Amino acid sequence: MTFDSPSMTRRFLPADFYTSSYRIVGKVMIPSTGILGLINDPTNSFLEIEDARLARVHMPSKLVGHYEIIRLVKTQIFAVALSRREDLGIQATQPRGGYERLSEFPVRITSAVYELDGTLERGGRFDFSAVMMEGNRDFVPIYNATLSAILIPALRAASPAALFNRRQVDLLALTSQLVEA
Repeated sequence: MTFDSPSMTRRFLPADFYTSSYRIVGKVMIPSTGILGLINDPTNSFLEIEDARLARVHMPSKLVGHYEIIRLVKTQIFAVALSRREDLGIQATQPRGGYERLSEFPVRITSAVYELDGTLERGGRFDFSAVMMEGNRDFVPIYNATLSAILIPALRAASPAALFNRRQVDLLALTSQLVEA
């Protein structure tokens, strides 16, 4: 069965995509596995975003283009902000097999352009190497996320669920280990 099979459930999902130079607001066609399944699909290196509106990061309130469809290279995406946690897909909302209890870890994640604050959910203790290297998916879910541009305070977005590209992370810190000055 291919993705184009009429028997597969597909729907449009509105989302905000953040690259190092643009914020793209549009809709992406997702399969039943949700955006997490689509964006981590290793057989395709790009996304098609419909009804896409583009704004430069340094001027977040100024629209610079509106396109019927744009193609976006997945490796260039830092984060994807969603309006509902359920939009991540079944892989993110179902508990893992067995009796593993999920723990919440408030974190700060940075890249060259953005800071992302939110909560990672992991089984057991926090393991940095597992977050950054385990498995073959590049995009990792984060909850109650707040994204801000480092040099442009006007760009700030809050989202109940988001995905970040672990290949673009400069640092990841647990906020519980923050030393107050």
